[in-house]
Parts: sequence; C-alpha cells; structure tokens
Amino acid sequence: MRTPFVGGNWKMNTDRGSGTALARSVCDTVAGSGIDVAVFPPFPYLSGVGEVLSGGSDIKLGAQDCWHQPDGAFTGEVSLTQLIDCGVSVVLTGHSERRHVIGESDELVGLKTAAVLDAGLGCILCVGETLEQREGGETDAVNERQIRGGLAGVSRDQMARLTVAYEPVWAIGTGRTATPTDAQDAHAKIRALLADLYGDGVAGATRIQYGGSVKPSNAAELMAQPDIDGGLIGGASLKADDFAAIIKAAAESRG
Repeated sequence: MRTPFVGGNWKMNTDRGSGTALARSVCDTVAGSGIDVAVFPPFPYLSGVGEVLSGGSDIKLGAQDCWHQPDGAFTGEVSLTQLIDCGVSVVLTGHSERRHVIGESDELVGLKTAAVLDAGLGCILCVGETLEQREGGETDAVNERQIRGGLAGVSRDQMARLTVAYEPVWAIGTGRTATPTDAQDAHAKIRALLADLYGDGVAGATRIQYGGSVKPSNAAELMAQPDIDGGLIGGASLKADDFAAIIKAAAESRG
C-alpha cells in the first residue's frame, strides 16, 4: 500500500516571522499523522523554516524549484547543492506556474527532474492541463507529453524517489476542483502510462498526488479515490488547521 504524501506549497507567501510561525503550527497540528508531509516555503526562508522542522518533527523541508546546473553564471537561480545546504530533501519540478507564467518547457522540466534525482533528493513532478486544453479533449495527451518530457532522464531505480502531482491548471487557486471521478480518471491514466514506461511494479509503487483547490471540505472524497495518494496543497496549506484536516483525510483514506 502506498503511503499518502501531502505537500504544502506556500508559493510566494509568508515572511520570516509568519513563515516560522506557520511551520511551528504545522508541526504542532500534524504530529503523528502517520503519512509523509512536506512544506515548501519561499527560498529566503528555507533555513529558518528548516530549523523549526528539525526540532523533533518528521516533516520534510521542500524547495519550490531549482536550477539543473551545479554552479556557475546563472543569476537568480538556486543550485541543488545550495538547497541541500539549507536542509532541503524534496524539490518541486514543472509546477504549472513555472510552466505557464515563467515559460518553462518540457525539456527544461526534464533536466531539472533528472538533476534533483541525481542529487539524491526526492522530486515531485507536476503535470496538468489548462482549461482550454481540457475543453478541447487534450487532458490525457497533455499529461502524457509532460510526463514523458519530465521523466526523459529518469531511471527505473530513481522512480522510488519520484512523486507525480496531477494539478489541472484550471483548478489551481480558482476554487474550482476536478470531481473525484475526473481526478481518479486522470490519475489512473497517469499510472497506466507509468506502467508502460517502467513496468507495473514501479507504477503501482509511485505516488500520484492531486492538487487544485483542495480544502478540508473536499479532501476526504478526493483522497478516497484508489489512485490518489495525497495532495499538493496551495492556499489551504497557509492555514495550519486546514492543512492538518487535509492531512487527516489523507491518512484516513488508507486506514
């Protein structure tokens, strides 16, 4: 049975004081959840939040992005060595805001994903379609293209540290959520694609999170779906009680 994994992506929110306070509250409210939990603060606050998490918590410290080169003249970027130095153990790649706001290509996402795994870290590869693509019947094709591109340099052995996050772009921060049936359908097809790429064993062991306006009121129904293994949470992760309720729903979904 796959252990659920819930991540809290704080995006470009919090400051030094509110970030460390939120981290303390999360530690207090999700202690003993029995599942894997990570938070992804903004880069400037990684060390401060990491210090809070290291005080007896098993919550992982995550980074929202990285650069795939080890060092050099890449102004504004952050290397994996630097992230490791801050205590990071898991990194997001391919988040829709990186793809659609910043303009990252499938090829660049693939380079970053491979670099994260080569560095020995965990990686959450984010995929998902826009509203226009969904209405055009392209959901499965978009997910397949993004997964194939994102996993282009990833070996079968490295898949043990890879999580996929299905995040339909039209549901992120909009209040709209894919129905549990729609989300399960997308997750099942992603798992079938992973089976084609790596075999049934790897596909069955790989966790696939759902992300897109997940909140306490809809978390249980989403997490109950057989191929949904937790969530990548945005706005609700900025409220410790809401985040804890979602984590509880994920834990209860697997008994």
